Amino acid sequence: MASRPNPAQLFARVQADDLDGALQAGLMDYVARAGDEQLLPGHPDLPQRLQQAQQQLRTAWGARERYRARAVRLARREAERDARRTPAPAPDVK
Repeated sequence: MASRPNPAQLFARVQADDLDGALQAGLMDYVARAGDEQLLPGHPDLPQRLQQAQQQLRTAWGARERYRARAVRLARREAERDARRTPAPAPDVK
């Protein structure tokens, strides 16, 4: 079984806005457990903050995927439109 990410370390990285480091440390694998709110004195919001960071990342990743899908869709439509546009035949010069 994989080890559980260290919530205190994740919290410190999220607080420092080091989301890449938090992701590498297992932020998306974090699941709140009873007692996590007591790991860091003065930060009873630790589980909520980590879950909020997870949700914000999921939302951002979803938006990025929608943006990429839209770009592909628009490129496909443009290609279809260009394919339908046939150049006018050149005048027959004699």
